[in-house]
Amino acid sequence: MPQAPCFTELLSQAAAQAQVLEDGGVLSLALPLAPLDPLQALPSMPGAQRFRALWDSQPGLCFAASGVAQQLELSGPRRFELAQRFSQLSLSRLADASPAAPALARPRVLLAFSFFDAPLQEAADPLPGVRAVLPRWQLSRQGRHCWLRLQRCLGGEVTPRVVAEELWEQARRLQQLPLTPLAVEVPQLLSRSAWHGAYRRAIDQALELVGQNQLRKLVLAVRQQLQLSAPLDPQLLLSGLRQQQGGSCRFLWGLADGGDLVGASPERLLAVRQGQLRCDALAGTASQQEPAEVLLHSIKDRHEHELVVEAITQVLQQQGLSPQQPRHPRLASHGPLRHLHTPITAALKGQHPLALAEALHPTPAVAGLPRREAMAWLRSLEPFERGAYAAPIGWIDSAGDAELRVAIRSGVLRGSRLELTAGAGLVQGSVPERELQEVALKLEVLQQQLSLSPAAGAAG
Repeated sequence: MPQAPCFTELLSQAAAQAQVLEDGGVLSLALPLAPLDPLQALPSMPGAQRFRALWDSQPGLCFAASGVAQQLELSGPRRFELAQRFSQLSLSRLADASPAAPALARPRVLLAFSFFDAPLQEAADPLPGVRAVLPRWQLSRQGRHCWLRLQRCLGGEVTPRVVAEELWEQARRLQQLPLTPLAVEVPQLLSRSAWHGAYRRAIDQALELVGQNQLRKLVLAVRQQLQLSAPLDPQLLLSGLRQQQGGSCRFLWGLADGGDLVGASPERLLAVRQGQLRCDALAGTASQQEPAEVLLHSIKDRHEHELVVEAITQVLQQQGLSPQQPRHPRLASHGPLRHLHTPITAALKGQHPLALAEALHPTPAVAGLPRREAMAWLRSLEPFERGAYAAPIGWIDSAGDAELRVAIRSGVLRGSRLELTAGAGLVQGSVPERELQEVALKLEVLQQQLSLSPAAGAAG
């Protein structure tokens, strides 16, 4: 672990960087800590009433964030462009008083998009078209390295000394947290809403469109409401997902109404590291209980997967890139599910991650083909707002590295209510009973991690 500076050195760093800031500019200051789990520390992070988030790709990067230094919230067709501008301005104008901090501790703008650029009804969903946040607090860990960062706008009573003292005191408090495992009784499942009948009717309509060649593919989703016997701690859900969904990226995003978007996404929309881009084509699903050869040789699943690979490759070529991918998909296991997976890579040529995200979202893995027609039919056939489901969620850092996941395998937790959403891709050759079975498997993922047991007489 790097040697932590003494308070005098920290104050000196803050004062030196503050000199280059105009009044109202953001000062960013970081300290190394002894290893600490951001998931465990999240409830102790200040400012969570305004904003809180967790990104957990442990054993890779894991960070908790809370509070707001700067933010952008808007809906509409320019949301990716304006989020890109906000991210660039926020990070370029920030005065980083800890330039020697490693990559894991860089300042980050966190981003959560909704699936559609705006809800059909005003205030229909607590997540706007995009929310971009430069958090006040960021606790990051990778391996044995751990850093705490504080970012505050200077001016008035907020001086470099105030920022240094606040960081120093919070670091001390976090290091004194008891390292005890989370021990919370899992609530019982009282009821869950029925979905099979309405979804089967929507599947029949969608397959009719596919059969008439109006669509090549449509990914229809279903939403299920679970009523629990008591409020559920999102930490408990995330801890279970970490144990059971090791190959996925777990996430939490605090919503404006006090709820939390939580999930474990197996799918990268994109990741950028030192100018190298990676996207995941992830389509074609089966239970782990089925032999691997069944999925690898399924004509329907291979066709569905190839549509996604073809679409992502085409988009990247249109953006001036030269994408590369293996000739054949591999298998990716995520908890009880197995998927066909093709990684697609390219060297960037100055493209901004959010410009690429706008071109890629939504991929055929979560919407359909042709894209515009599929999006219109989703509005018609799904009787709910998708909100954040299957939308990009992630971050961009001060060096231009970024990662955006597709918010699938996710749910919204509001006290004792858990709202789950899952979908299946419908193409030529789809069998309705098998698609119903796939969606049921996906809905079970979060429930299995919690070991939610139905109470006596529970409906569903």
